[in-house]
Amino acid sequence: MGRKARIDQEELVRLAGEGWTNARLAEHFGVTESGVLQAKRAAGLSKPMTDHSRALPWKLRREHSQSGPATNLRNLSAAAQGRRVPVDKLNTALRWASRLVDNGLDIAYDPERGFHEVPAAADSHIARVLAEARDAADGSAAQGADS
Repeated sequence: MGRKARIDQEELVRLAGEGWTNARLAEHFGVTESGVLQAKRAAGLSKPMTDHSRALPWKLRREHSQSGPATNLRNLSAAAQGRRVPVDKLNTALRWASRLVDNGLDIAYDPERGFHEVPAAADSHIARVLAEARDAADGSAAQGADS
């Protein structure tokens, strides 16, 4: 087994800044693209991964993972974490969540039934997810106005 290839972080930062693709960087440094991604993370060149566990705290069955509610919750979660979400997808998620909150409803999940609407409790899941997405959107709009 050969010695692990070393990626010079200063050179990685410079080449990545010049727009080199991960494939080109991998070839240049003699490593896999996965190795480049690991080196980029170590050098602080990649964004942290988005974590949707607050918005989707359930273990979803495969057939429910791409449903409308799951997609809307992921889009709201991404917006809450400062990620760019296409305007039409974010608006769809905001309208959906607002309809639920305005009608005193929450979203629940059961592996057999999938997602379903339930009367909202004081600690409404959908109200919290919606508030976090709106807070982040308001914050990014305010930052845009400051620039």
